Amino acid sequence: MKTLLSAFTAIVSLGILVGGAQAADLVLYTSQPNEDAQATVDGFKAANPGIDIEWVRDGTPKIMAKLMAEIEAGNASADVLLIADTVTLERMKQAKQLLAYKSPEAAHYDAALYDADGYYYSTKLITTGIMYNTQAAMKPTSWKDLAKPEAKGLVTMPSPLTSGAALIHAQTLAGVGTLGWDYYKALKANGAIAAGGNGAVLKSVASGEKAYGVVVDYMPIREKAKGAPVEFVFPEEGVSAVTEPVGILAHTKHADAAKKFVDYVLSAKGQEGFVKLGYIPARNDVALPEGFPARDKIKILPINAPEALKNSEKDLKTFSDIFESKG
Repeated sequence: MKTLLSAFTAIVSLGILVGGAQAADLVLYTSQPNEDAQATVDGFKAANPGIDIEWVRDGTPKIMAKLMAEIEAGNASADVLLIADTVTLERMKQAKQLLAYKSPEAAHYDAALYDADGYYYSTKLITTGIMYNTQAAMKPTSWKDLAKPEAKGLVTMPSPLTSGAALIHAQTLAGVGTLGWDYYKALKANGAIAAGGNGAVLKSVASGEKAYGVVVDYMPIREKAKGAPVEFVFPEEGVSAVTEPVGILAHTKHADAAKKFVDYVLSAKGQEGFVKLGYIPARNDVALPEGFPARDKIKILPINAPEALKNSEKDLKTFSDIFESKG
């Protein structure tokens, strides 16, 4: 009886959520963590009190699977997307699933951080660099340090098969002439482990199980502030970045409200909200959070979204072949 009651409660709750989403002026699908998504929505509502907004959150692969199934069935309720990477939104642009909008806020952004036709805009920079346990003998400054004998068997990293940011990172470093796929072969030969996501890497290095990790910036920086024995390094060659782009769905019936959401997350106020959450703002005139170096000290390595999209399957196979080989 208790099980039936729980199931009924869940169904009623789901009905309320779906009904609320349909009644809202705007529906956001996002891959932000729950706390971050709520903060983003609260900030938008404060700036636009006349607009009711609902949000649905999951990891990028799952939220995209949900959205694509809804689009296929002709009943998609989402108006706006705020997810991990530009490669996914580039795919949607090419499939004519996004609405072009030239936001006036784009004037405060580097041209490389948004689509020239206005289909998507980066909202923050989540870079991938090196973290190390403060007890580690070597203090790395370069990606190549992880392939040195001092790091043998002591390196862990997320797998591109699990993490979208890890795939972007691998594709970015593979495009650097002094690194390339040979660098990943050297890591494998040095006993590096590639498995799971960024959270597992953080836990492994913070606990001392591994000395070095490849991980997204905000995790170790947040943990260090809480007293964890970790440091984060922006390697001298540069770092890869996912940029959590925002885009408007082509099927939206609330285009005006959706454009207001895009303008808000790109505005100085919206960007300051991301800074409070511990992220590097994509907007040039907003300062970085505490714990980060100055913006001009962080070298972002380039990635071409259309090329990365075209090569994704091939690059996943290349990475998998390297780390699953017995040699």
